[in-house]
Amino acid sequence: MDEDVAVKALAALAQSSRLKVFRAIVGTGPEGIQPGQLSAALDIPANTLSFHLKELHHAALVSVQREGRFLRYRADLGAMQSLMDFLTAHCCQGVPCGDAINLWRPHTEDASAHT
Repeated sequence: MDEDVAVKALAALAQSSRLKVFRAIVGTGPEGIQPGQLSAALDIPANTLSFHLKELHHAALVSVQREGRFLRYRADLGAMQSLMDFLTAHCCQGVPCGDAINLWRPHTEDASAHT
C-alpha cells in the first residue's frame, strides 16, 4: 500500500460515526450487510449512512454489490490488512509487533498502576 492510499483510508476512518459503520460492516464478515439493516442497527439516518458508505467505498475499505433493488456492503478485509501492514511495516526496529507489544506491556501496566 502506498502512502496516498493509506492517508485516504485513515481519513475515511477518522470520523467517529464512519468508524462505527466500518466496524459494524467488518463484524458482518463475508456476508456483508444492506444499508437498511445497518441504519437500523446503528440508529443512523439513511441519508447520513449513505454519505458514510460513499466515503468508505471511495477509500476502498468496503465493496458494494447490487442485489436486485438492494445494495450489500462488505468490508474489504484485504485492504484493511494492507493498511495494518503499512502502519506496522517499520515497527519496533524489526521485532515482530506481537513480540514488541509483550515487551512493552509490563511498562504500560507499571505506568497505569502509578496514576
